[in-house]
Amino acid sequence: MEQLRVCVIGTGSISDMHLASYANNLHAVLYGVYDFSKERAEEKARKYGIEKVYDSLEAVFDDPHVDAVSICTWNNTHAEISIGALKSGKHVLVEKPLSMTVEEAVMVEEAARKSTKTFQVGFVRRFATNTRVLKSFIDQGKLGEIYYAKASCLRRLGNPGGWFADQARSGGGPLIDLGVHIIDICWYLMGRPKVKSISGNTYRQLGNRGNVGNLSFYKAADYDQGKNTVEDLANALITFENGASLLVDVSFTLHAKKDEIQVKLFGTKGGAELEPELVLISEENNTILNIHPQMDHLSFDFSNAFQNEIDSFVESCLSGIEPVAPVADGVEIMKILAGIYEAAEKKCEVRF
Repeated sequence: MEQLRVCVIGTGSISDMHLASYANNLHAVLYGVYDFSKERAEEKARKYGIEKVYDSLEAVFDDPHVDAVSICTWNNTHAEISIGALKSGKHVLVEKPLSMTVEEAVMVEEAARKSTKTFQVGFVRRFATNTRVLKSFIDQGKLGEIYYAKASCLRRLGNPGGWFADQARSGGGPLIDLGVHIIDICWYLMGRPKVKSISGNTYRQLGNRGNVGNLSFYKAADYDQGKNTVEDLANALITFENGASLLVDVSFTLHAKKDEIQVKLFGTKGGAELEPELVLISEENNTILNIHPQMDHLSFDFSNAFQNEIDSFVESCLSGIEPVAPVADGVEIMKILAGIYEAAEKKCEVRF
């Protein structure tokens, strides 16, 4: 089987998950790396034995030896780099979110439609083992019609600062950073229904709480306690055309006892909890059953899910099969995120 020569664009913290996963894939070659900080790019090249360190994006796009790119840059560059890569004939895997705006997302979708190359959005939770197992049960009708889902990803102290906390580069705070994952995974498992209406709220009450001591949390390389222009907390009720609904809340910081992640789905024949660990709920012989699957990864396992994601992308590029997270899904999730921010800003329901 042929090999896919990959260039990773952007060498921030998430890039290590891409780089390590490509390194573990027998059908991928880590051919090049690019970052606006050449020093950081060279460091990654040494670490992973990468042949080429590029001086510019144009050099990446112009190199016929590059088959595919992984885009691990700030959110405000995703659309532009994706379009440039597609136009230069590269396969593309772009980290979530697809873009900063719906308009940008549609432009990327149009470029992907004109291209013959694979385009995949980095909805990594779709590739987790617990998600794959749950989806197999859903596809077999074990939950019946899923009419309600509820998801939370709450950090009591976890604003990464840096570009994550800069509205101009990130597009928002916990909603676009964390919410994108749990909204997508619910929407995906619910059968990707069309959105009908959205109500939402965002709050900026606590800032980044950099004053808090004695608790550690991830901080971006350019963390600055005094700079924060994104929301602390967001919540939303999303209603779909088929009558189903999704309730979601996410935070970077909150006066909560502990961090919390929950993903729950409720159907006409059964229910399920995906996080904090996979449990299926059924009813047989007039008795409610909580079913605990026996498997290695009951919760989201970061490394395992990323490896599955990269393996799936490489397979799609080399075989031409449809990616599990296509560009159209990236557009729909961007519409939901933008709808929540719009509903919060206008303080009214947004209808589609």
